Amino acid sequence: MPYAQGRVIHDADSHIMESLDWLPSYAEPSIRDRLISMRLEAGGSGAAKAIEKALARQRDAAATAEIASNVVEGPKGWAAFGAMDPGERVRALDDLGFSRQLVFTTFAGSQFMPSPELEVKYGGARALNRGIAEWCARDARLIAVGVVPLDDPARAEAEIDFALKAGCGAIWIPAAPAGEVSPGHPDLDRVWARLAEAGAPFMLHVGATAPVLPPAYHKNGHPRPKDWLGGGENLRAKDFFALSFAPQNFLAALALDGVFERFPRLRGGVIELGAGWVPDMLRRLDQAWKGWRKTDPVIGGLSMPPSEFIRRAVRFTPFATEDAGTIIREGGKELFLFSSDFPHPEGTRNPIERFEATFGGFDEETRDRFYRRNFEDLFAA
Repeated sequence: MPYAQGRVIHDADSHIMESLDWLPSYAEPSIRDRLISMRLEAGGSGAAKAIEKALARQRDAAATAEIASNVVEGPKGWAAFGAMDPGERVRALDDLGFSRQLVFTTFAGSQFMPSPELEVKYGGARALNRGIAEWCARDARLIAVGVVPLDDPARAEAEIDFALKAGCGAIWIPAAPAGEVSPGHPDLDRVWARLAEAGAPFMLHVGATAPVLPPAYHKNGHPRPKDWLGGGENLRAKDFFALSFAPQNFLAALALDGVFERFPRLRGGVIELGAGWVPDMLRRLDQAWKGWRKTDPVIGGLSMPPSEFIRRAVRFTPFATEDAGTIIREGGKELFLFSSDFPHPEGTRNPIERFEATFGGFDEETRDRFYRRNFEDLFAA
């Protein structure tokens, strides 16, 4: 019996768990040896052994059969059924019961995004886009999310073209400046135009953003603690607090620099970055518009308050551990999406139950928007 029952549910966040050689196997020979080693410390202690164990489990029919049902409550990370093998993911999706599922990589971006060399950065993106498109190709329910850095507008546009032709349905954009300029700079219009024309939403996601918390805040006179997964370089409490700063800065730039004005069909998702901050961001965007529209000609030229552009174009995923019901009541039923984060442990072992526990008093339309219609809006522009 599938986990999701009684309604159509689209999952706006899932991942593959890469092996050490996954990204290099899709890279061109000219950049393969220039890719950065996978940052396994971000996956918690013992990550390398977890990969070895997961690959061995795939060769063990009995061990595989043991975890192939009740997937949502089963092992997480590399150990999860459907985490590494695309054939298993199809069967896992049958068990989960989701009608469609966005699929992001987990660690592959760390192998090229920090590189100062554009050839490596875009060569790594090409490898990732080739690999994730192939991984998702066997089932139409799986929507591959490619990755495109914005540092070089011409290369970015070319890589979007490649990713879409390869089969990616959405493009993960780092929530950061585009090199030395705003993502709302006119030089980037060719990128936003291409996405809008293709009906492919951009995605902001945890893990591909510029650091927004100055490292000095972690120097508090105490030993550096492990992150909550037991690793060395994942989120800590202060990082979690600052998690929303990068997407807010990015969306404010797109709205106030007129990108959503110029490209009314452009759509975007903000995934695994929480959503409790969204209602306040909308209020502050409009406050900035009111305060500066007489002195900033770009802001003054906007045809409506920036919050309305966000409401039209962008959708957000609350964490299952947030009070999603309150967020929806404050922000609006048109803005938010269901996500499982499968197979990451952050998604919890019963996200639907956690969301429903906060949905008291919601009518069927509000629930249907959260589980289905707001997701479909992203791809219907």
